[in-house]
Formats: sequence, C-alpha cells, structure tokens
Amino acid sequence: MSEKQARPDLALIATMVIFAVNGLAFASWAARIPTVARVLNLSNGEMGALLLTMALGSVIALPLAGSVASRIGTANTVRLGASISAVGGLTLALALTLGSVPITVAGLFLFGAGIGLWDVSQNVEGAAIERKVGRSVMARFHAAFSGGAFLGALGGAGLSKLEVAMPVHLLILVAVVLLAIFIGTRYFLPDSAHQSTDSESSTTSRTAWLEPRTLLIGLVVLGAALTEGAANDWMAKATVDGLNQSEPVGALMFAIFIAAMTIFRFFGGRVIDHWGRVPVLYASLGAALIGLLIFVFAPNVGIAAVGAVLWGAGAALGFPTGMSAAADDPVRAAKRVSVVSTIGYVAFLAGPPAIGFLGEHFTLRPALLVIGVVMLLSILVVPAARPPKKLEETVSLQQGQPTD
Repeated sequence: MSEKQARPDLALIATMVIFAVNGLAFASWAARIPTVARVLNLSNGEMGALLLTMALGSVIALPLAGSVASRIGTANTVRLGASISAVGGLTLALALTLGSVPITVAGLFLFGAGIGLWDVSQNVEGAAIERKVGRSVMARFHAAFSGGAFLGALGGAGLSKLEVAMPVHLLILVAVVLLAIFIGTRYFLPDSAHQSTDSESSTTSRTAWLEPRTLLIGLVVLGAALTEGAANDWMAKATVDGLNQSEPVGALMFAIFIAAMTIFRFFGGRVIDHWGRVPVLYASLGAALIGLLIFVFAPNVGIAAVGAVLWGAGAALGFPTGMSAAADDPVRAAKRVSVVSTIGYVAFLAGPPAIGFLGEHFTLRPALLVIGVVMLLSILVVPAARPPKKLEETVSLQQGQPTD
C-alpha cells in the first residue's frame, strides 16, 4: 500500500495475522516431532541434532534480518522469510517421503533460516505499530502468535489421530502459509514508519549490542524464550515418553500449554498497565518455573496438565514485554528490538536441541530442569525492563500524574 493509503488499524490486524500464521506453522511442525522421530527411527539425541540444524539456520539468519529489512522493507523481508520456510517445508516433505535424514537436515536448515528472517521482521513491524497507535499492543501480537500456535498444535494432534502422513501435512501447511503471508503483508505500514528522523537514529546496531540495559532485557527475554521454545519442541514428546501416553495425547498436552499462554497474552496488556512491567514479570517467570517443576515431577498426566497450564501462563508475557521494553525509546527502538529478538530467538531455537541431548542421558522430563537455571538468572535481572526515568516522567506528565 502507498504511505497515503496506509492505515495503522489495518496494519495492526494484518500484523496479528502474520504473527498467528508464524505460530501456526511452527506449532504444527512441533506437535508432530514424535511422528518425525518415529518415521526416521531417531533417538532423542539424534532428534536433538536434527533440531539443532534448524536452530543453526535461524542463528545465521537472525543477525541479517535488520540489514535485509532496511534494504527491501519489512513486508518484503517477511515474504522472503516465509518463502524460504516454505521451501524448507517442501524439502521436509520430500525427505520424509524418502525416509532421508540428510534431506531432512537441509529442509530444517531452510525452515529455520526463513523463520529467523520472518520473526525479527514481524517484531520490528509490531514495535512500529505500537508507537504509531500510542498504546501497548505487543502482547496482542504475541497472543496472535500463541493463538496460531494453538490451532497448529490442535491441527497437528488431529492429523496425528487421523494418521495423516507428514508429507501431506507439510504440503497443506505450505499452502496456508504462503496464501496468508502474501495477502497480509500488503497492509503493513510503509517503510518510512520504521525510520527515525532524529539525529540519534544513526546509532549503529553494534552500539545497541553494547548497551547494558538492552542486554539485560535480552537476558529476561532469553529465559522466557527458552521456556517457550523447550515446551514447543519437547512437551509433546516428554508426555509420550515420560508419562507413557499416545502421540495424540502428547500433542494435546502441548495444545493445553499453548492455550494457557494465548489467554494470558491476550489480557496481558491490561495487566501490565495496571501492575507495571516488573511485578508482572516476576509473577510470570515465577509461575512458569513452578509449572515446569510440576510437569517434570508429575506422577500422572492429569497433574502434568496442571503444570502445563501454569507453565504456559507464566511464559506468556516475558517475550512481548521484553520487546516493548526494548522499544521504550522510539529513536533506537528498531535496533534494540532487533538485538533483543535475536537473543530471545537464539534461546528459543538453540536451547531445545541441547535439551534433546540431555534427554538422551537423563530422559526428557528431568532434562527440562535445565530451563529452571536460566529462568532464575532472568528473574534476577527483571528490573532492567522498568522504563528509564526520563521516559517515566514524560508519561506521567502526559497523563497529568505527579512524578517523584
């Protein structure tokens, strides 16, 4: 759309759709990881190695996303990322048809690289919209991601129950992704909305990587992203292996986690506005840690489901709140969001494969306890998400409230 035609309300809705399709694509794949492991006859450690190739693709693409977006625009970068992921999905379909591990490696690498470009670009777009509309909406975008992931997980469970072959599943997924992406990105904000006219806009990405507050926010997001990523990749299989359940039950457990996360993200903006970022982050990370412990030590599937609910609810607000905190200063928002997104998604994608290797030696549920260590570190640096003093005073004055 032209800049004259651009409407923030349409951009908001379109970006929610893009986030939702991203979540659907990832969760639809994640819900059927047990099926992939069975088809390829892989152990937990071997499956972890495969997931590491997807993480490698994302880690390579993530730092490049900002530069790519500055050259071709945010909408085009999302399209490029989705297209690369689609090629990865088609490659995976071929690999699973042939039962080929090497081709699976190639497919996962492309899938991960595309997701990396797509994720960072959609968060930069979300930050621009948040500034444009003048209210907190980032949690809504991530609620859309979780909602899409919930539908993807349910779809994965249903296709698993119907014993639909993975290649067919992947072909359907690719078609849905491409259709939604190429329609939705037409309504993104113009590229000029992501640029600042302030003299400080010349701040380099390298400078953002050297800012202590930005890095501490990244550590908060790292813990939240690791809890979410580990659940995405391993909750279904940990339910199957650790609780002796069927693959559809494992996928349903993952869907429960996603449902809890989606609900809390949808209402998260109001909660943060009422209580403030720091108290909400303390409560969120604490709930996620408790939920993780319940899931790991649960003696049966019912109690594990309670843990999944707490885990999902606690994991809901860490990532979107980190994005908002990074975007506090509109002048440097894009660069800081890019840094924090990169830190978060490295954990989101690289952490779960490491858990797979640990699961090879300790079984999956106990291996998940490593997440708790990172979460404790994130809890220690939560105060970094508090808005800088000058920004707090500006907001208070605008609202007619006294400042300290």
